[in-house]
Amino acid sequence: MAGNSVEISVKGKWIKVPALDIDGKKVVVTGRWIKAAAIHDEEWLESELEDPERCIKRLKDRESHGLRADIFTFTQKLPATHPQYPYRMEWDSVAAIRLTSFTEWWEKLPQETRKNARRSLKRGVVARVTELNDDLIRGIVEINNESPMRQGKLFHHYGKDFDAVRRDYSSFIDRSDFICAYLGEELIGLMKIVYSGKVAAILQLLSKSSHYDKRPTNALIAKAVERCEEKGISYITYGKYSYGNKLKSSLTEFKSRNGFEEILVPRFYVPLTSKGKICITLKLHRDLVGILPEKAICFGVNVRAKWYKLVRFASRCSSMTERPICNRLMGCSNPPAGSNYDP
Repeated sequence: MAGNSVEISVKGKWIKVPALDIDGKKVVVTGRWIKAAAIHDEEWLESELEDPERCIKRLKDRESHGLRADIFTFTQKLPATHPQYPYRMEWDSVAAIRLTSFTEWWEKLPQETRKNARRSLKRGVVARVTELNDDLIRGIVEINNESPMRQGKLFHHYGKDFDAVRRDYSSFIDRSDFICAYLGEELIGLMKIVYSGKVAAILQLLSKSSHYDKRPTNALIAKAVERCEEKGISYITYGKYSYGNKLKSSLTEFKSRNGFEEILVPRFYVPLTSKGKICITLKLHRDLVGILPEKAICFGVNVRAKWYKLVRFASRCSSMTERPICNRLMGCSNPPAGSNYDP
């Protein structure tokens, strides 16, 4: 065991943080007021933490490694849904498809979802597995730069260049698939899926909003289920099903329509300091989505979306004032005015 550092991605940016290597797994500490230690990239690893007690003892031994944390948290991985340890536990909500066969998954889908998948095929979308190469990276750059906002909030990958995108997508490359949706030669959707034993976890799912009518995400999910059936995968996961007290969202509805269900797995919280013990008792270790009531969360989400919309509008107006008056008038009308304008 040795103390060192590791780079993690926070809101699309890579930063270096202190880390502790325990049995081949990196433990990192995040947070300001409440410092929480966790296994780096825990969701994408092939195995669980094998000896939690050893890890806890190491974290409490501050003099030997210098890593400061108030709480240590770790989770069990599917299919282990029954608590195996005596520590303070809360349930983690996982969005998962229990996969036995493509046919069974397909027959359980709502009729509208099946129509969307067929519609995608009829409108010329082809989903296939592709390797990470220069052409794919250029296609991802295009998708990233289509809009600075997604799902009502800032999209942190907007504006990234070729090298930054390559770095973002190079993790777990030896056990990943890139499932791509093409319309002719144009990349209009992408899924990166990481395999961990009998579990396949969706790490990224993006599509071009300009081709929403082609339903590329439906094509991608169908291809992923088909691919995972070939590999003998038992579960396909896609992040959380519900986030804290935010029980309903467009993302949750999307997952439900595409055959994902909620599976609860144990997540453990171990206090390492007196401060950590108080925080866990008062449930302050949760983020705001896990503390605030659902109505307050929905209100905050709506305010955030309106704020970002206002900022974008102000930014557009600011950029338009720097253009000639004739061009500003053209940009403000729909359809654009001045088609007969002769400079």
